[in-house]
Amino acid sequence: MEKIKLCITFIILSFTLTSCINKEEKLIAKKPNIIFILVDDQRNDALGCYGHEIIKSPNIDKLAEEGVRFSNAFVTTSICMASRATILTGMTSRSNGVSNMQIPLDTLLSKEVYPKLLKKEGYKTGFIGKFGFSIMGKKEPQNWFDYFKPTKRYWNEMPDGSNKHETELDGDYAIEFLNQQDKTQPFCLSVSFNAAHAEDSDLRPGFGHYPWIKEVDGMYEDIRIPEPRLNDSTIYNAHPKFMKESLNRIRYFWRWDTPEKYQTNMKAYYRLISGIDYTIGRITKELEKLGLADNTIIVYAADNGYYMGDRGFAGKWSHYEQSLRIPMIIFDPRVTKEKRGKVVDNMVLNLDLPSTFLEYAGVTVPKSYQGISLKQFLEKDTVTNWRTSFFCEHLYPDKIIPKWEGVRNERYKYAVYFEQNPPYEYLHDLITDPDELINLANNPEYKSILDELRVECENYVKKYTNISK
Repeated sequence: MEKIKLCITFIILSFTLTSCINKEEKLIAKKPNIIFILVDDQRNDALGCYGHEIIKSPNIDKLAEEGVRFSNAFVTTSICMASRATILTGMTSRSNGVSNMQIPLDTLLSKEVYPKLLKKEGYKTGFIGKFGFSIMGKKEPQNWFDYFKPTKRYWNEMPDGSNKHETELDGDYAIEFLNQQDKTQPFCLSVSFNAAHAEDSDLRPGFGHYPWIKEVDGMYEDIRIPEPRLNDSTIYNAHPKFMKESLNRIRYFWRWDTPEKYQTNMKAYYRLISGIDYTIGRITKELEKLGLADNTIIVYAADNGYYMGDRGFAGKWSHYEQSLRIPMIIFDPRVTKEKRGKVVDNMVLNLDLPSTFLEYAGVTVPKSYQGISLKQFLEKDTVTNWRTSFFCEHLYPDKIIPKWEGVRNERYKYAVYFEQNPPYEYLHDLITDPDELINLANNPEYKSILDELRVECENYVKKYTNISK
């Protein structure tokens, strides 16, 4: 009798295990849905899962806890439109021709943008939020997406005459999009927040430049935000004149130059991030409710870093780590539990994201794409033969933001502000000087390293220039 019971138990367990394996195999075989969440002006450490001791971001932290968090993620150009164009096209700013906010959309129309490729291969595509490009009467961007809902910053007038915050509206539209899915067609939805960008035109003393949603009212009110870690005046004073007079410094006086403005704006900025997190929670709950969560990959990233008063600067644009580093998280619910919660230290780029989306969808990555799919980091214990350096640049056509180009590898960073007379070079040792306070460009002991990085930078420039023409 006992033997019969044991046999029955064994059969039931075997059937259950087989069902689970079959279910997992079916999920992996089925093309996954993709939700890409892009945040504006958020550097890598401005989340709880990246070690921030004040910012509350439980929903994003959960994605990191159950997915993969990249500790060394960067943008190749630190400004919103150029960064977003890089993600759309899989090409650097120099290659895709988009360097600033005045570039018309025509520049992108001939490119192999990832949503157009996904749609062609049967994906339902959606875009919500900050599109960023001047459409100029063109219909093709709308044709990239089955669902196209660009929003304004920050307040959007509704049909009843009321105004709704773009972060809240982005969440509303995302939920609307999800409720339109029939589960037989995979989808790729981009939720592109304007938050946490400042409302630059609001210069009133005593008002934060970061309008937040009502759900986070009062957050951080009783907390005193620590001063910027790199706020010593000697750090700012060590810069050359052209950097002291750049937009990095001009905007510092808009929001960070007095203790009162700093406290007001930092708390408002943190609320904006927590508001994004709240909205992501709305989206993930809707996925669960609709039965879509088990086959939906969620990718979180920012379009550039942010100074927040460090070095006596505001904004982004220049070559320092605060400007280039971003958070990046990929959560794939189909991945086995033992492969979740990883922290990857390899250098990854916003340039890698479109290749990642296409590989997940089983779509051939165009030869024009210059990044590498990150999918392997979620599947393998160790990834070998990965990049050890990358090219970065800023080509905004305005003297108030000095142009530069450079190379960052695992130890050194080289940058040359090439329109200065003579060109002004930086060389930082990121191991001995992780805060980049010492410029080694004129140190004879580092001449061979400087020469080597100059050549590497020149080779990148040759490689990426005019590739799209």
